[in-house]
Amino acid sequence: MSTQEPVVHVSDANFEAEIIKSDKPALVDFWATWCGPCRAIGPLVEELAEAYKDKVKISKLNVDENPKTAADFGVRSIPTLMLFKEGKVMDTLVGVVSRERLEEFINQSL
Repeated sequence: MSTQEPVVHVSDANFEAEIIKSDKPALVDFWATWCGPCRAIGPLVEELAEAYKDKVKISKLNVDENPKTAADFGVRSIPTLMLFKEGKVMDTLVGVVSRERLEEFINQSL
């Protein structure tokens, strides 16, 4: 097992390098510590990060600590999951979703 965490924690400072310039599709979970639905979907995002680690970069961005990136992408509700490919937003999901729906969402980038 690799020592690298499957979930990449991104910030305003490294968002472009980690997500926009990523050589593979990237899923970003925009969340906050006080958000109950974010905490509900968090373990699912982490499970899928392990399952997709070779195909998709799965990351989390705390909107309280990184308001610029959240604002840049128009995040108004959390959790918001955005799928990026080749530096562009492919699709967006808002709210808690099932594992099946989240896998469908990720698979459209492959």
